[in-house]
Amino acid sequence: MGVVIIGAGHAGGSAAAFLRQYGYEDDITLIGAEAYLPYQRPPLSKAWLKGEAEEEDLYLRPASFYAEKNITVRLSTRVSTVDREAQQAELSDGERISYDHLIFATGSTARPFNVEGADVTPYHRLHTLPHAEALKSAFCDGLRVGLIGAGYVGLEVAASARKLGCQVTVFEREARVLARVASKALSAFFEKTHEENGITFCLSANISKLSPSDHGAIVHQADGTQTEFDVLLVGIGALPCDDLARACGLLCDNGIQVDHEARTSDPNIFAIGDVTSRLVQPYYEGRYRLESVPNALEQAKQAAAAIAGYKPPAPEVPWFWSDQYDYKLQIAGLIPPVSNTVIRGNPDDGAFSVFHLDDDHRLRAAECVNRPADFMAAKQLIAKGVPLDPAVVADADASLKPFLTAG
Repeated sequence: MGVVIIGAGHAGGSAAAFLRQYGYEDDITLIGAEAYLPYQRPPLSKAWLKGEAEEEDLYLRPASFYAEKNITVRLSTRVSTVDREAQQAELSDGERISYDHLIFATGSTARPFNVEGADVTPYHRLHTLPHAEALKSAFCDGLRVGLIGAGYVGLEVAASARKLGCQVTVFEREARVLARVASKALSAFFEKTHEENGITFCLSANISKLSPSDHGAIVHQADGTQTEFDVLLVGIGALPCDDLARACGLLCDNGIQVDHEARTSDPNIFAIGDVTSRLVQPYYEGRYRLESVPNALEQAKQAAAAIAGYKPPAPEVPWFWSDQYDYKLQIAGLIPPVSNTVIRGNPDDGAFSVFHLDDDHRLRAAECVNRPADFMAAKQLIAKGVPLDPAVVADADASLKPFLTAG
């Protein structure tokens, strides 16, 4: 019967490839709701919007790869139900596909914006290639663009829009940008950087209503302020697409719960990527839903290895990245709610890192802007778990290699 993968995104496409790489020889069926082969999403907010990438550049692999590897790809197809007892996935047209193992790679969906008028006001989201194409078609020089949400994707879109000559205003309900995902030092740096590039921020914004206008959309704030835009984008986070998993009785809590093999509460079913609530042992306690390409690839390897009977991959320290203007941000680890922060380098020079240490001076996370060597060292230092000397960390010219060889 083989493996059925529900979701043909980065995680699902990678799982199919890893299964073949790890020697799996039975049938593999990859089912995707979209009309596209598995593609990369990070370029959608950057290169794609700026017209620097073609559709073929986004694909993980060409169509010939799936044919050569005997992977059946079913696009523009939805799975309506999963019968765990019969081990079958039923498609929306009634066709049933049997499986030995099932992989949920259903990803996430844009969080809805529940304010008055949102249902009648035209606004964009950015989560899929069609979303990105619609947004790219709307952007042009001099256009008034409003962005609701100052997370990483929102700021990347803001940078791309400015490169295209748009006038950009960003609304954020928190008192600083990236408030839920970054340190205050990093927030301050990117807020200043965007302002220097012509972005207008409206922080601590209380948006009470949206309404359509002759030219686009109007954003209403609780204090009575009204601002009209030609194009409005809402990016306030994402929710896991776990409805199908819940319906078939899998354990879910902010995503499908999986173990270190990406296996769900059903031993024949795995889940990978944005849809999962996963363990990040041995580095962090508790469960996390990590929305990143590295997470998707790691879990794709875990599931493929478990199914194929291949050597399990080594645990990886979570990491993330974001490109804005000429700055590459690389984050190693998960930023704790409370930590002792040490700034390495000078933000005014455009190259610095923020190291987050626990009370024992062990590194828990690092935010690195244009300092790739710090980032590479940070991943190893988090994994090693050795105490650091804050004075050495604070010296941008001091080598971190001695800590890597300690013990």
